Amino acid sequence: MTTSSDVIDDAPKANNDTSFTSATLGGEKKGSVEQIALLVFIVVPFLALVAAVPLAWGRGVSWLDLGLLVFFYFLGCHGVTIGFHRYFTHGAFKAKRPLRIALAIAGSMAVEGPLVRWVADHRKHHKFSDAEGDPHSPWRFGETLPALMKGLWWAHIAWMFDEERTPQDKYAPDLIKDPAIRAISRQFVYWTALSLALPPLIGGLATMSWWGAFTGFFWGSLVRVALLHHVTWSINSICHAVGKRPFKSRDRSGNVWWLAVLSCGESWHNLHHADPTSARHGVERGQLDSSARFIRWFEAFGWAYDVRWPSRSRIDSRRNTGQEGSEPRKESAKAA
Repeated sequence: MTTSSDVIDDAPKANNDTSFTSATLGGEKKGSVEQIALLVFIVVPFLALVAAVPLAWGRGVSWLDLGLLVFFYFLGCHGVTIGFHRYFTHGAFKAKRPLRIALAIAGSMAVEGPLVRWVADHRKHHKFSDAEGDPHSPWRFGETLPALMKGLWWAHIAWMFDEERTPQDKYAPDLIKDPAIRAISRQFVYWTALSLALPPLIGGLATMSWWGAFTGFFWGSLVRVALLHHVTWSINSICHAVGKRPFKSRDRSGNVWWLAVLSCGESWHNLHHADPTSARHGVERGQLDSSARFIRWFEAFGWAYDVRWPSRSRIDSRRNTGQEGSEPRKESAKAA
């Protein structure tokens, strides 16, 4: 369960005035406008991703477009994995103020929703992981094959269209108290616009052509967002349905090696659920975890401190002593 040890609150303390809360939370239910906007931001980039395959095969992709895709992909990916997830959600380390702000902005540019809402949803996920109350468990509808297929769709995309909102004042009060973080979360639409505008701006200026701006937008904005979204959503769906489970956790989180590079180390998901505050998820030899590498650099520069690196004894204490991948708690298959 999510406890005080799972999250380090190093945000500036505010007074008890909660007048800002309603403006931050945006209500208890998602409105129709938000539902439509969410649908657009899922469908349009996905269509671009589908179109990218024949386009790249027939005409190729320029090094500039590829560079824009890769740079902005990993900028947003690490913003989410290091910032939104390991830092803001779980407090795997403490950060100097400039790094704190930079991580909030970088994560927002991944176009995965406002920071405070993202953190609240994820903390709720950890509290009820793969049990009733989990916002996006693939085992929501049961363990039969049809139920799991339906559950995978739910965990991957459909859960985001649920009208109910996670109460952010309950699950992310530490972030709501920070005026700067609250502002960045509120300004999500502006960070989204910046994230989508920079690739075509760079592409157009570099080639001095409208075609360069268009291809920069296609590859660096649309295809990049679609790819990043589906990799991130795969952690919710695939990594809770398959994968090795060498560590003790009360859910069905698994390690999926082939997602490690694209997920910036997040797909070593079994260790994460066994030790949520660990700054490193890929703890075994050969387990690539670029997010942990960046945290190590931030620590070396003095930007991050009190990093919760897992010791060998801590890792060993969380290993499964029985058969790998043993059944988790039975209520994980309970229909919500």
